[in-house]
Amino acid sequence: MVFWVPILAWLAALAAALFSLLRGARPITLVAILDRLLRYILVFPVGLMGVWAFIGHVFFAEQAAASIGWAPSPFQYEVGMANLGIGVAGLIGGFLGSPGFRAAVGVVMLGFLGGAGVGHVVQVAETGNQAAGNAGPILYTDFLTPLAVLGLLLAQRLVGRPTTT
Repeated sequence: MVFWVPILAWLAALAAALFSLLRGARPITLVAILDRLLRYILVFPVGLMGVWAFIGHVFFAEQAAASIGWAPSPFQYEVGMANLGIGVAGLIGGFLGSPGFRAAVGVVMLGFLGGAGVGHVVQVAETGNQAAGNAGPILYTDFLTPLAVLGLLLAQRLVGRPTTT
């Protein structure tokens, strides 16, 4: 399951953005595309993935640790709570967030998830840990997701903000 969740979250975000654009106003503008992509990346790969990681690390700690190739640890509770905060912030940012709020979510994600991604790379290099929760899609989305949020925010700033929600 660990392998598929990040992939499914990204596919859901792209499908929701496309569906929203296709049923929205015409013509479809670059501003609308950027808005929908950002909105649904915040909802799915940030929001729902964060809540999913919280549930895994807090309520299914042994399975979560095993999927990463680690032994269970009391620190998983802290990681889970950080994921919950990021997930809830992502959901708020996807539905209600201002550009400043969304930027703050992106910066926190870059610090936490980017740091986790570096940790995964180190584990692969130093120990050969190829577990799905260490070297699978999670590794890539730990970098991709915060960079996508911050990149879309920058693009929005450069081309203008949406006129509709």
